[in-house]
This record gives sequence, structure tokens and C-alpha cells, in this order.
Amino acid sequence: MARTHRRTRQLVMSSIVVSELAYSPPGAEQLFFDVSFGVSPGEHAAIVGPNGVGKSTILKILTGQYEADDGEFSIGGSFLQMTQDVGMSKPDDSLRDMLIEVAPVALRHAGKTLFAAEKAMMSGEDDGMKYAEALGDWGDLGGYELEAQWSASAQRSVKTPVDNFATRLVSQLSGGERKRLVLDLLLTSGADVLFLDEPDNYLDIPTRGWLEDQIKACKSTILMVSHDRTLLERCSTKIIAVEGSGAWVHGGSYLTFPEARQKRQELLGDDLKRWNDEERRLFHHMKIMKQRAAQNFKNATKANGAETRWEKFVKAGPPPPPVADQQIYVR
Repeated sequence: MARTHRRTRQLVMSSIVVSELAYSPPGAEQLFFDVSFGVSPGEHAAIVGPNGVGKSTILKILTGQYEADDGEFSIGGSFLQMTQDVGMSKPDDSLRDMLIEVAPVALRHAGKTLFAAEKAMMSGEDDGMKYAEALGDWGDLGGYELEAQWSASAQRSVKTPVDNFATRLVSQLSGGERKRLVLDLLLTSGADVLFLDEPDNYLDIPTRGWLEDQIKACKSTILMVSHDRTLLERCSTKIIAVEGSGAWVHGGSYLTFPEARQKRQELLGDDLKRWNDEERRLFHHMKIMKQRAAQNFKNATKANGAETRWEKFVKAGPPPPPVADQQIYVR
């Protein structure tokens, strides 16, 4: 039976625990499996790896946007997320529409209901009863406090005053202003956990310096994806390297990661030992998948895929090429 994937409140607040996560894009081969790591309260961890290895996919699984094929994960406490295209995919939206997307789940739903009811009332489709009810829910859940946070973040992030978040368009802000507004809001939110996908995108050099200071000062647990070497060196306290279909953890910043990775490669031994270790791992994974397929026919496709992957590996013969170097670059 396949393992469950869950988000639960744990006794250890502000923590992230991931165990043997696996994912296959629809109609494609498995992107990764056996991804396991933990992020302790207050740590600022970064996921690194070659392009296309699944870094952003891991964040999407943890935030509920994607469903994992296998594995378990838990998030202790409240969390907020920022996608890498925030503020860029819908330039004709209002700032209110953009900011509600990064609100806590309950407030996000209440906000969207309120905005729809407001639109219906203004067009005459509703007599205002639904709007009044939605406005009450918005207030009960802390919507007015959230609006105050929007205003405070806008004062710090936007060059010209924002008088009305419902009418000010996203396109009226520069790409850097949009990103800084969202980052300021999240990094000062007090959320237990933050998931940030390429937070340095669209930021100029001074604003990247501001981002580094804000991340270092933030008390939230952070799991981020970034290709900015400077940001990784100055802000990360843990590196999660995704490579070879799995992951391993370096308990320090990116400043010491290249040396740690080199030492790890040396400790793995010669080429033959690396090949034998990987062959055993693939074989063990195939056996597990076959056992699950015997219990539930829905797992048969995954089991066949695991067997094919192992057979191809064995047919290629030892030794395999070394794991490719990380393609981390400075923008």
C-alpha cells in the first residue's frame, strides 16, 4: 500500500520533515524518489541542484499544489508560500488580487468570496446580503489586520502611495516592486514556515541586499529555491542537494557546500562501489514497488517503471559516470 502524504500540525512547531518523497510528472518518467530531509525550527534551508531536477516541484508538493506519488511529509504550524512567478503572470489583476494569493488559506478563501460578492453587489446581481455575510467572515478571520499589513508593506516597498489595493493594478508596479511587496509581507508575517521559490528574481542589486538582510532577520523557518550564489552563501544555514534521483543534506551555508560535496564524493569510494550502491538502491526500490503492486493493481505501472529503470541501469554496466556538478550560477 502506498504511503500517505500529509500536512499536519506536529508537536515541534515551525519544522519541516520529509521522508522518501517520490514524484512522476503526468505521462513522464519519475523525476525523483527517496527524497528525505528535515528543517528544524528557525533554520533557513535552500534546495539546490541542476535545472529540471525537481526543486520547485518539491515546494509545490509540500504546499499542496502537487500530489506526491509516494512518501510522507509534515509541516509544523502555519505556513505561507511564494511562487517564482508571483505578480508576473497576471499583470492586469489588482494588487488586492495578487496579495490575497499569498494569504493564509482560510483568509485567501474568505477574501476571494468577499471580492466576488462585492462585484455581484456593484453590478446589481445581488442585493448586498452575500456581501455583508462575506464581509463579516473576512473580519472574523483577521482580514482587516491583513489589510493593515498590506498597507505597511506597501509603504516600505512601493515608491508611490497605494491608496486603494482594489483599483491599483499589478502592472502599475515594476517587477522589482511587486516582488519586494510580497517578500516584505511574507517575511514580516510571523508565519511558522515560509516556502520561497526564487525570491531574488526580478530584484536589482540593492534590493537583493535588502532581501538578504530580511531573510537573516526573519524568525520563521524558511525553505527556499535560489540560483543566486551570494544569497545562498549569506542566508542559508542548510543546503539540500537534489541529485541522482535523491537528496542529501549539508548542514551549513553554500559557502562550504562545494568542499563538502567533494568530500562526500570521495567518501563514496571508487566508481565500482558507487555503481554497486546505486544498483542495490534501484533493486530495493523495485522490490518494494512490486510488493505494493501485488497488494494493489493500481501500483503495477509504477512497479514496471521501477523494474525497467533497474534493468536499464544493469544493462549499461559499471561504472556509471560521476554525479554532475551543481549548476548554480550568480545572476
